[in-house]
Amino acid sequence: MERIWYGDAMPERVARGVLSPASWLYGGATSVRNALYDRGLLATHVPSVPALSLGNLSVGGTGKTPAAAWAAAELRRRGGRPAIVLRGYGGADEQLVHERLNPGICVVCNPDRVAGAADAVRRGADCVVLDDAFQHRRIARVADWVLVSAEQWRPDAARLPAGPLREGAGSLARATLVVVTRKSASLDHAEGLASQLGGHVPHGAAAVMHLAPRELVDAASGVAVPVARAAGLRYLAVAAIGAPRAFFEQLRELGARIEEAAFRDHHRFTVEDVRDLQRRAAGQDGVICTLKDAVKLGPLWRGAPMPLWYVSQAVAVDRGGPQLDASLAAVLAARLHPL
Repeated sequence: MERIWYGDAMPERVARGVLSPASWLYGGATSVRNALYDRGLLATHVPSVPALSLGNLSVGGTGKTPAAAWAAAELRRRGGRPAIVLRGYGGADEQLVHERLNPGICVVCNPDRVAGAADAVRRGADCVVLDDAFQHRRIARVADWVLVSAEQWRPDAARLPAGPLREGAGSLARATLVVVTRKSASLDHAEGLASQLGGHVPHGAAAVMHLAPRELVDAASGVAVPVARAAGLRYLAVAAIGAPRAFFEQLRELGARIEEAAFRDHHRFTVEDVRDLQRRAAGQDGVICTLKDAVKLGPLWRGAPMPLWYVSQAVAVDRGGPQLDASLAAVLAARLHPL
């Protein structure tokens, strides 16, 4: 699907044309649903604790999971008792990643976010971070962060299924903040995109976050080494994420020589997959993947003759720190003055 959505060759353009009628129907249905919420004809439920939502305009690949984990960690650092509430789409990988990134922070998986938030409160939370909830308008939130990938964004992208968009840029009018994430994209490019998309957000609120590779971690032992160790080594690079190309490009920028092994987002690895990956990696220095993949591959990799490494990421705020701070402060303040 990524080839259809982003490709410029004739077959991809033809495929987008064939899918366009379905995109018009999808876009129309989304517009009607939003209008019903805007006019109060569909009910919005207010949770008993304030909520911060992180979501996308597009399907996957924006760094939503590390950004949500960063937000939860910041709320805890500032005195809150946050919980992360997510739908749990595609399996337990996102829940396991959140638990790895933020030990001690409650993670609730429930496709009903209202019920999930209530469960988080029963577990002691005084605020919640809603992972992937921009389109989940049934639950009210104090702040809405919408993430856009600097590597993937195309202003001419189509709605699903002809393109990756759930909603167009005009929907940012109901956001609190647009956050442009970058992995391999330059800061100049990301800042330009933030300025452009910020024009759709009230008060032009925009930020840029860099999802930078930090360490290589052995999935079996947890031993971490500097990410610079990857330079010059040969790896089979595995990615079952929304935007595998950005991950592969990051590895190449580190100087690693990689063979790509891309799977669909949320792929459930099997024993047969592991055997095939080990066969493909024969003669290389190891297998390298994302944390999202490692939590699924790790249990199947035990006893393998070659190491499985994952890349840990650091979230750095390049631009918009005051806007992010103000948004987090509003969530914490709402604990005392609920909606």
